[in-house]
Amino acid sequence: MGKADFLSPKAIGNRIKAKGLQKLRWYCQMCQKQCRDENGFKCHCMSESHQRQLLLASENPNQFMNYFSEEFKSDFLELLRRRFGTKRVHNNIVYNEYISHREHVHMNSTQWETLTDFTKWLGREGFCKVDETPKGWYVQYIDRDPETIRRQEELEKKKRQDLDDEERSAKFIEEQVRRGREGKEPEEEPVFTELKRKNEDEKIAFNLDVALAGPSKTSNTLGPSALKAAASVKRKELVHSGDSRDKKKKSALDEIIEMEEQKKKSVRSDNWIQANIVVKVITKRLGEKYYKKKAIIQEVQNKYTAMVKMIDSGDKLKLDQSHMETVIPAPGKRVLILNGQYKDTEAILEGINEHKFSATLTLDSGRMKGKTVEGIAYEDFSKLA
Repeated sequence: MGKADFLSPKAIGNRIKAKGLQKLRWYCQMCQKQCRDENGFKCHCMSESHQRQLLLASENPNQFMNYFSEEFKSDFLELLRRRFGTKRVHNNIVYNEYISHREHVHMNSTQWETLTDFTKWLGREGFCKVDETPKGWYVQYIDRDPETIRRQEELEKKKRQDLDDEERSAKFIEEQVRRGREGKEPEEEPVFTELKRKNEDEKIAFNLDVALAGPSKTSNTLGPSALKAAASVKRKELVHSGDSRDKKKKSALDEIIEMEEQKKKSVRSDNWIQANIVVKVITKRLGEKYYKKKAIIQEVQNKYTAMVKMIDSGDKLKLDQSHMETVIPAPGKRVLILNGQYKDTEAILEGINEHKFSATLTLDSGRMKGKTVEGIAYEDFSKLA
């Protein structure tokens, strides 16, 4: 029987079937070939190419299963991140959209037998937030991109600053109102009465002795508010004179100390991360697997971002500076000064002052080698790898 015509209903139906998804039981994951029916799948299993692929897989089956599992996990998470973001969504909705792609990796070739097992694994590994409801399992993607985390922290910080400014201004206004009310004395309201004369023939006379009197008399007739104003002026003059005396009392030694402190403050910088130092992960967003674990900085990117390698597991992560803290070794170990006047200088830890949260270091490189420096803060040095 000849081949069906290109525009015949049978040929059109075959092309439609070839474009869409076929039955999973007739799909060969090793060869990544979809067969249309049982006969085609049987012929494929008997083919030489399929037998060669099976021989390769039998040599190291775990390697192939790990490869397919990693592909399935990365494609699933990429779809969840790109399509739904950090929204809470049912796992079946994501899975149905994932399998609609014809070239997807089938779950029967991975280490997970069911979608529920895969969802629970995502929650245990810290990739997603998962929760079980009567309607099924829901997943929520956790975005750990350092740029996204930094952007969110900046927005939260800006919101807190705006609230603090509003509260500060409101408190300032309330304080001004309170001071204004306390400073004012209750004034007696004038009482207006009608002009009544006992005798209509009596003449009206005005006594102008107060206006014509000397300064001694007028000072006695001033009100209490004028006397208070004069007293406040004298008090301000005394305060200013006292401040000027304090300024004059400053010695040359005090001025030198102030200049040294200003120099130390000017030397400090915002970024402290350096390559080849040991740090500790302090963020919980990566899961309990990495929280409070030590790592070594291998590369610094954009001043505030670093590629680190975990000491325990050997995993490589991209972390922001705010998600790490310095590590203080035992006395006698080598450290690197990360900030301040002796930045980028190697030193040896001599001792720790727990009350002042600082340490005593002996410089071990540079022109100041051998010098002992006290009062270096914990966050200004870290253990060398």
